[in-house]
Amino acid sequence: MTSEPLPVGRLGATSIDCPDPAELADFYGALLGMRRLVETPDGGVVAITDGAAILAMMRVDPYVAPTWPAGARPQQMHLDVSVDDLDRAVDAAEHLGARQAAEQAQPSLWRVMLDPAGHPFCLTTVGAG
Repeated sequence: MTSEPLPVGRLGATSIDCPDPAELADFYGALLGMRRLVETPDGGVVAITDGAAILAMMRVDPYVAPTWPAGARPQQMHLDVSVDDLDRAVDAAEHLGARQAAEQAQPSLWRVMLDPAGHPFCLTTVGAG
């Protein structure tokens, strides 16, 4: 019988590059119901948590937003946010500072949004409930 290898560690946080970590932490904190966990003295890193997951925003200068769905600066990762009602979630995300992406491949299942720094993320009913 072959045993699975032991992990080296566990995922500590997901980090997102941005121009203003505090602003993006406030946005995702409100969107996901997370609170501030830590902030470096220079404000270059702000991490938020819901008690289980940690999302960290890291200042990059100069920051260049990704293009979506293709282009010179393609996305390298994105978050899927599970929701019960897509239209209500889109309205709430826009109120927080997000905007809908121009291209929507399957808007009945996923709404592609852009956060205040331009990162794509999806609101989806897949996995909700």
